[in-house]
Amino acid sequence: MTQYLRNALLALCALALSGVARDARAIDEKDLLPVDQAFALSVDAPARDRIELTWKIAPGYYLYRQRIGVQGIDGGTLAMPKGHPKHDEFFGDVEIYRDALIATYGGTIAPEAQGVELKVKYQGCADAGICYPPQVRTIKVALPSASVEPLLGARAPASSALFGDAGGAQVDAAPLPPEQAFKVEAIADGGNALLLRFTPARGYYLYRDKTTLKLDGQGLSLGAPRWPQGTQHRDEHFGDVVVYFDQVEVPVAVQRTHVNAVDGTLRVSFQGCQTGGICYPVMTRSIQVSLPAGTVSGATAATPADNLAADQRLARDLGGKQRAWTLLLFFAYGLGLAFTPCVLPMVPILSGLIAGRGERIGATRAFSLSLVYVLASAVVFTIAGVLAGLLGAAANLQAWMQNAWVLGAFAALFVILSLSMFGLYELQLPAGLRARLGAVSDRQRGGSWVGVAAMGALSALIVGPCVAPPLMGAVLYIAQARDPVLGGAALFLLALGMGAPLIAFGMAAGRGMPTSGPWMIAVQRVFGFVFLGLAIWMLSRVLPGAATLALWGLLALGAAAWVFSQGTTSRARLAARFAALVLGVVGAAELLGAFAGGHDPLQPLAGVTGARSEAIAFKRIKSVEDLDREIAAARSANKPVMLDFYADWCVSCKEMEKYVFTRPDVHAALSDYVLLQADVTANDATDQALMQRFGIIGPPMSLFFKDGQERRGLRLTGFEDAAKFVQRAHRGAE
Repeated sequence: MTQYLRNALLALCALALSGVARDARAIDEKDLLPVDQAFALSVDAPARDRIELTWKIAPGYYLYRQRIGVQGIDGGTLAMPKGHPKHDEFFGDVEIYRDALIATYGGTIAPEAQGVELKVKYQGCADAGICYPPQVRTIKVALPSASVEPLLGARAPASSALFGDAGGAQVDAAPLPPEQAFKVEAIADGGNALLLRFTPARGYYLYRDKTTLKLDGQGLSLGAPRWPQGTQHRDEHFGDVVVYFDQVEVPVAVQRTHVNAVDGTLRVSFQGCQTGGICYPVMTRSIQVSLPAGTVSGATAATPADNLAADQRLARDLGGKQRAWTLLLFFAYGLGLAFTPCVLPMVPILSGLIAGRGERIGATRAFSLSLVYVLASAVVFTIAGVLAGLLGAAANLQAWMQNAWVLGAFAALFVILSLSMFGLYELQLPAGLRARLGAVSDRQRGGSWVGVAAMGALSALIVGPCVAPPLMGAVLYIAQARDPVLGGAALFLLALGMGAPLIAFGMAAGRGMPTSGPWMIAVQRVFGFVFLGLAIWMLSRVLPGAATLALWGLLALGAAAWVFSQGTTSRARLAARFAALVLGVVGAAELLGAFAGGHDPLQPLAGVTGARSEAIAFKRIKSVEDLDREIAAARSANKPVMLDFYADWCVSCKEMEKYVFTRPDVHAALSDYVLLQADVTANDATDQALMQRFGIIGPPMSLFFKDGQERRGLRLTGFEDAAKFVQRAHRGAE
């Protein structure tokens, strides 16, 4: 007896017995759906080596998994998902399908074949207690052409060298390793798009909605993936889902905040199953992608303001509709920066250039000289910022100027200026040397337009403003929009805002000079000490802290000695000697602190008394590779990361180090962080590569990372007080 006849007899027995078991109630055949409506079968061939059979099962009906079979391809294999378990009183423990069933039937078909004839067998029942006889359907299926479209526009063959083999392995009862069951590849499709290809092995399928994408790269983010139409599938775990049994290509837009070529890491998380077998846990693949130069997208403008860092908001505003108002804001920001420690040293420089000769020059000339100084400083500052925006951080001229040779030369210039004000050139120096020193001094002092302009230009690069959000905002806008005109205008107004108070100080220095008398010499001597102080301030960027503290002590003692001899009346002499005593005590304390290893002129004895505050213990990194390694380790440990950019010549960096990173509440807020610090003092190629990765032009800068990704909206540019920094750190750990 054939298997078919056995199945038919079993079904007829089940039909008879079921009628008795239901209290002998008669069942009208008109109440049952025709078999082709109860189990509507459709067949399609999405690929030559894979045929899909889909049953739509009416409510109240079910199919037996063990009663389904397909013939037609030599060596063909049928794969079905796991069914629902059922204990059948006639067939024992079986698996059944309700609602829908998608099965795949595959095998090797001759390349010249245009179709295949299938014999499909199946059997099902109704919940009412009626089982249909086994069904047999003969179906002719047309096969797709043997040619395969290439990947981009002209689809590449499945065995493309770029994406590897598209499949072709037979469905195996034993599940494949995840890397063989599911292949994932990606390439850049220009500078603003990626093209992904998922290739499940034959007999495996991929869930669409269980797939997530994340792109790690400076200034990069992903748009929504554009999935092609998939196959509706009834899943016992997830319900009605969309799956892909075949190779699928997914284009994804890349949003970017800069135009430069950049390398990134695409992290793809996905889940899939073996048809009729196991379901794999969520898998994650990391794919390196290289994006060529592209165009700046609207991602930044579309991001909520609360999620933007200060520099991003300013860059967005510059590109918005209220540009005129934003430019005025840049001037206002400059006024605020004028009173920061980075810009304040320009006040004694300009005042000394105007008043250092001990001459009354008048308001008009004082205004003119001050304006020349400020304009020269603003022009150089603007050029440096535009170059940094167009060429990247490597073009930061201010950073290039912060080396021992340049700072030493600038400090020597101030020493020359100070010695001329002390009258040293009138001593026993050779006449030729005295003439040269005097000429240098005169060119840099109040009588020379060129000298004042040169000093303004140098001040912009050497004394210059610290990196602050307005500066970074303008540079970021230039980098994004490639608009040096509007970005340069913002930088110029920022510099004019910083220079406006300087003009007021310069005019005051010119008008406040006495007309004649010994006051003229006293003013020269005072500015002589001021210029020596500026020279020490310059050298403090490259000298050890103890050496700098010793120089401040010597300067204070020298000033004490000079002040002690001043005064023409008894009251003036008493005041001068008291001032000399104070200066002497300060100088002695600073020398003592220097010998004890101190470095802070405002707390010279901290090292002697042991009251020095402990700063944060950062782990120093140097290169991009160092950073990637540390971030990967922190991600594995589920820890947030803070990366601080520091340089010895950065004034605000030392402010952060002294007033923020020594605070106990800051220590507590950063207790769960992995704390990294990049010392970019050398500004060498490695330092520039690290800064270029994040699109920054110099320190101070604090970056926060979570799960390996920078929290760009929390990026801190410049100095921030401890209370606000604590709040920022708490948000970064959330």
